[in-house]
Amino acid sequence: MASTRTRWVYILLVLLTCLVHANSLPKNHSKVSKRQSRQFPNFIETTAKNGYSTEQYSVVTQDGYILKIFRIAQSKNCHQRKFLPPVLMMHGLLESSDSWTDAGVNAGLAYLLSDACFDSWLGNFRGNYYSRRHKTLDPNKDKPFWKFSADEMGLYDVPALVDYVLNKTGVEKLNYIGYSQGAGTFFAMCSDRPGHCEKINLMIGLAPATRHLHTRSLGFRVASMAFTVLEKTLRSVGIEEVLQKGSLVQTILAAFCQWNSISEVFCDVGTAFLDFYHPGSMTNETLARATRNLPAGTSVQNLAKYGQSMVSTDFQKFDYGRETNLKVYGQERPPKYKLGAVTPPVVVIYGKNDGLVDVKDVKWLIGKLPNVIDVLEVKDPLWNHLDNHYSKLSKNLIFPKIHEQLLAHSYY
Repeated sequence: MASTRTRWVYILLVLLTCLVHANSLPKNHSKVSKRQSRQFPNFIETTAKNGYSTEQYSVVTQDGYILKIFRIAQSKNCHQRKFLPPVLMMHGLLESSDSWTDAGVNAGLAYLLSDACFDSWLGNFRGNYYSRRHKTLDPNKDKPFWKFSADEMGLYDVPALVDYVLNKTGVEKLNYIGYSQGAGTFFAMCSDRPGHCEKINLMIGLAPATRHLHTRSLGFRVASMAFTVLEKTLRSVGIEEVLQKGSLVQTILAAFCQWNSISEVFCDVGTAFLDFYHPGSMTNETLARATRNLPAGTSVQNLAKYGQSMVSTDFQKFDYGRETNLKVYGQERPPKYKLGAVTPPVVVIYGKNDGLVDVKDVKWLIGKLPNVIDVLEVKDPLWNHLDNHYSKLSKNLIFPKIHEQLLAHSYY
């Protein structure tokens, strides 16, 4: 039972959520003005500015969601034929494909992989600003659009994106890099759709998120638990989408984190509240770019699922409560994901200072996976969760292992 003080924290977070829910950008982010486009450049604009040519495609899932995926077609520094199979990269919670580029051309994994001549594809999960579309549902009017969590991302989004990349490139298998949620949804796919898991040549998990029993981040734990406790209340008052790009708070944060040294210190402290502090890892330029793209939006239900994962000893599906579980799953408790079904070779990369995906939970996961071929505990003892996307040190600390394993599982 939550204490009175904790309940007041939850209530304050709900009020903040309501404020965050108010948008300052149009609901359809593709219809922004030229001024807004300069403030919020999209993936193609960002990569083009840095000398990379990018293609974009729309992918329709089995349940009707329309997902955006990008392919870096022309690299600035690759002057040979690209390696096969292609590499599909999937982002974390409240992120988008932009997160793979925010660290800049010298550290962003999208740039580093493309420069190393890998055919790089960057997908977007349902509910973020690139994938806020559906064949029949209007996200601005239809509540069922937002009835999803990472469960549906693993069941529908990852398989649809895998199939699209394979069909487009004409190969039988691809390599997959999943960061945090992008890794957890991959494991969910293997459990629910083992046939699709067989289409994977190699899987690299960066701080893979499954259960969060030992999460030490106070900000992440309190916020996620707040959504778990108050999910039904939020949805009853019409709040289904939260923390979307272009919200009032996100816009102010994006502007504030680009001003001066005082604001930079403030933003560093805010980042450390979410994750653990790693001084000198993230540049001011990266912080400015990241706050222009974060948060990228998701559903209340998805955040509630993360709160549930902090009290569960297993990696399991969304818990609707006893009665609804019986209707949805045919049993009182949500089913556990079958991690033994993850048969492709898996490489796991993690840091000891990760506040969101704790070392204990990573090692628990490694013990459950049947085909882990390599594990990298990053040498820097301060390597945290956000570093996997935003650290200027990525090129030296994690990219060599990624490059080594991709080369070992690739060909011309």
